[in-house]
Amino acid sequence: MAVVENTKRTVLQGQVRQHVAAGATVHTDALKSYVHNVIDHAEKYVDGQVHTNGCETFWSLRKRSLNGTYVSVEPFHLFRYLDEQAFRFNNRAVLNDADRFGEVVRAIVGRRLTYQGLIGALSAGPLPA
Repeated sequence: MAVVENTKRTVLQGQVRQHVAAGATVHTDALKSYVHNVIDHAEKYVDGQVHTNGCETFWSLRKRSLNGTYVSVEPFHLFRYLDEQAFRFNNRAVLNDADRFGEVVRAIVGRRLTYQGLIGALSAGPLPA
């Protein structure tokens, strides 16, 4: 998952080439910017093993999480919110709230994040080590 400038073909296909293994099967909605197996929801929702239910569930949860939890999401922090949601989604079946909290605490021990480090560069990028 990545924050992208727009959904034009060159941008999306560049991301797919960079992050998806050659030969992998990609299933998406009917957006023409992808080269893939397509499910056009005007026709059907599933075609054998081709469906978008998993990614639609993820984006539905992401939307509810951002709209229901946070007052404002600045674009330069969006990747952080998406990383959090991806962690929650990918661990939803194996971690409860306490386990998830423990994982977060283990990840921050020994790391220091200053306010300047958080907001200094108003561009997306990884947190300082």
